[in-house]
Amino acid sequence: QVHLVESGGGLVQAGGSLRLSCAASVRTFSSYAMGWFRQAPGKEREFVAAVSWSGAGTYYADSLKGRFTISRDNAKSTVYLQMNSLKPEDTAVYYCAAVQSRGRPGERGNEYPYWGQGTQLTVSS
Repeated sequence: QVHLVESGGGLVQAGGSLRLSCAASVRTFSSYAMGWFRQAPGKEREFVAAVSWSGAGTYYADSLKGRFTISRDNAKSTVYLQMNSLKPEDTAVYYCAAVQSRGRPGERGNEYPYWGQGTQLTVSS
């Protein structure tokens, strides 16, 4: 079983930056690919970014490339999402997710069996 806890959400002004963290309680964190997804009010959940088990491979939603950066620290069993140049449309609940895989992580939510509870990001204009 994998337990994921996100943190770092909050209220930020447009143009600002924020870093989300997701701490995993699992013995073999390095066996898991990790992803970030988000869901805005009234919208479907969407893929944000993913990172391979080693951290060598990172993948992003096309619309977010250049503003968001995913990374991981396997020694700390934590994955991060650095978000820059934030926009009001980035407002959403952000979820981290995990899948035991040493392949390329997917962009579909149903590929990830483990999810955190989410952390709210609100970007004010």
